[in-house]
Amino acid sequence: MSRVVLVTGVSRDLGRRFARTLALDPTVSRVIGVDVTPPRGDFGDVSFVRADIRNPVIAKVIAKEDVDTVVHMSVISTPSGAGGRNSMKELNVIGTMQLLAACQRAESVSRLVVKSTTTVYGASNRDPAMFTEDMEPRRPARAGYAKDVAEIEGYVRGFARRRPDVGVTMLRCANVIGPHVSSPMTSYFRSPVVPTVLGYDARLQFLHERDLFSALSHAVTEDVAGTYNVAGDGILMLSQAVRRLQRPTVPLPGLALGRLSSTLRSTGIADLSPELLGMLTYGRGVDTTRMREGLGFTPEFSTAEAFADFAALMPSGPRRSERVLAGLGRVFPVPDPDPVGPRAVPALGSDRG
Repeated sequence: MSRVVLVTGVSRDLGRRFARTLALDPTVSRVIGVDVTPPRGDFGDVSFVRADIRNPVIAKVIAKEDVDTVVHMSVISTPSGAGGRNSMKELNVIGTMQLLAACQRAESVSRLVVKSTTTVYGASNRDPAMFTEDMEPRRPARAGYAKDVAEIEGYVRGFARRRPDVGVTMLRCANVIGPHVSSPMTSYFRSPVVPTVLGYDARLQFLHERDLFSALSHAVTEDVAGTYNVAGDGILMLSQAVRRLQRPTVPLPGLALGRLSSTLRSTGIADLSPELLGMLTYGRGVDTTRMREGLGFTPEFSTAEAFADFAALMPSGPRRSERVLAGLGRVFPVPDPDPVGPRAVPALGSDRG
């Protein structure tokens, strides 16, 4: 079957590159990219339509192009990428509602693929060693990106109940990383000095950018439905990741790192959202058994290999790192940790997936 696929969020790099990759698939006849601004860079054979998914006009685009498959990638993780928190919530939640309403009315639509995120599980000291797809977050999000994702997933499940004839696949992707990825996580690792949370060593999982595109393509072309964790095999501790980057670190108390995040954001060095700060404190692990056995997908890169590919093309830390480190030490003096006190390091637990 030759598919006509509509991809949202193509003005951002990952959406643009995925749409371009999908257009090369011989089982896909046409790819239509949708966003409010045109994408920059090579767009290949993808047809671009300027449209805002928050507007009901998206239904006319789906009908006019006779779209049978929709890939929703237009979810923003930080307010800075949307012009503020209110705009971010509108794009994420209202935009998804309008898109799903358009899909519900379109008889031609037979598949819906949604790029979600493991951020929906949150990050806390009460988390299990590995989250499965059936688990709920131990601390439900009350605001921000994580709450947006939880609402989006709820609307997607509602759509699946209303349109049981549509195959709905939701991919909960781990943090995407790679030499060409620009995200809050990669910006954090590219900082001249990497701040960490004193007394914690977060457990991290990554998904290589190429594996993200492969997983989305697989969900488009294969007859699979359901919700799946998608991540590279294995776990990488934050301390291991920073050592492999050969970047200097400065351990700070959690409250001090929270205060520092506004400075890093204003200077454009990194955007440490509350979700990312939680991740860098407690970490997160997800089980990917269902990905391999149900979705039928196995990533090419493990977590460690994905990080190594990201680190390989990253320049070494600039000479000013020592000055930045010294400055942070003066602004945020760190007391000596109690050598006999409790050290809040999450348990490693199982390393499946």
